[in-house]
Amino acid sequence: MGSEGPKAITIHVTGFKKFQGVPINPTEFIVNNLKDYVEKKGLPAGVTLGSCTVLEVAGDGALPQLYQTMESVVSKTDANSNANVVWLHLGVNSGAARFAIERLAANEATFRCSDELGWQPQQVPIVLEDGGISRTRETSLPVDAILNFFKKGKGYDVMVSNDAGRFVCNYVYYHSLRFAEQKGNKSLFVHVPLFSRIDEETQMRFIASLLEAIASAC
Repeated sequence: MGSEGPKAITIHVTGFKKFQGVPINPTEFIVNNLKDYVEKKGLPAGVTLGSCTVLEVAGDGALPQLYQTMESVVSKTDANSNANVVWLHLGVNSGAARFAIERLAANEATFRCSDELGWQPQQVPIVLEDGGISRTRETSLPVDAILNFFKKGKGYDVMVSNDAGRFVCNYVYYHSLRFAEQKGNKSLFVHVPLFSRIDEETQMRFIASLLEAIASAC
């Protein structure tokens, strides 16, 4: 039998709504405008932008929408085994001045403030059956290769991080990494700064480049 050729890649993106201290979440803007943006700019061959979903900044409160989205995608792609599914989650780090590619998520929920539904866990395992709060999960995407992509004259200040915090970003990322491992997908979380640090157009261009970087890494 001959080769079936490279697999197509579909990248599904999530962001978050506003939360305490961040009245305007840049990831909500990015996710809501990404489809129109890439339609104008174009995507690399073989790459498709899938669902774009904005989640509540809530731990357990975000899970029904997250899992509904992921299960729906998996059920539709089961019939097409010649496809790679990547989950790209975007969150804001209000204290950051550059983009951060998150390598890990920890099985720990320790919220520095209440989430948008009033929950503030402290040192609680995110998934009990995974063991204690010291457990971590790592993305199967080559984050160093993605970082190197941006070092080749792209003009963005990007770093790799080994600590996604312990708030809702880490909470969602841990669930996504676990789901991706079970379903044969890939998952990645990227923190972006506020628009007051890096403007809207630059961030949109960065995310479009990130889609290309993920595709090249796959």
